[in-house]
Amino acid sequence: MAVKPDVQELVNKAKQSDQKAFRALLNYFWDDVYRFQLKRTRDDYEAEEVTVQTFARAFDKIETYEDSFKFKTWLITISKNIHIDLTRKQKLKTSEIETFGVSQIADVEPTVEDKIIKEQNLSNLLRQIKELQPHYREVIELRFFGEMSYKEIAVRTEQPITNVKVRLLRAKKLLAEIINQKQNGL
Repeated sequence: MAVKPDVQELVNKAKQSDQKAFRALLNYFWDDVYRFQLKRTRDDYEAEEVTVQTFARAFDKIETYEDSFKFKTWLITISKNIHIDLTRKQKLKTSEIETFGVSQIADVEPTVEDKIIKEQNLSNLLRQIKELQPHYREVIELRFFGEMSYKEIAVRTEQPITNVKVRLLRAKKLLAEIINQKQNGL
């Protein structure tokens, strides 16, 4: 059984930009926020997207956290607000689509990474990376194979830089789990 971390100590370190503290908070609270969103959205992808945005916003605004509240409660509140905002935006987009018609929506072309993956004989690592969900696979490929900075990835994926950092942290954790499972024959 994992040892419960000292959340307040991690928050204090995170307020001083300690990346290990950010990672520990993300790993410790990820499942709580994700499960909360999964109950609200009933959609794995949407729940993950909101969870990524939750941690990105929380880490951006960590200095505003007051220790008179539980950190988990603070995260869930952020998560709930993000979901409400996204729901409003989706309703607005739906009304725009109805107004302008479906023909106005741009086609999604395969990325350069998709073409590279299809054209090359990939090693074990690339096969394991391919097991990641597309939004995690993309940031791993851009960061490590495209050698892009966080800022370049943010521009490429049209995501805030903090979202990119959180998504990359999560992608590396999931990839490590896949590699360990393969090595242990699971």
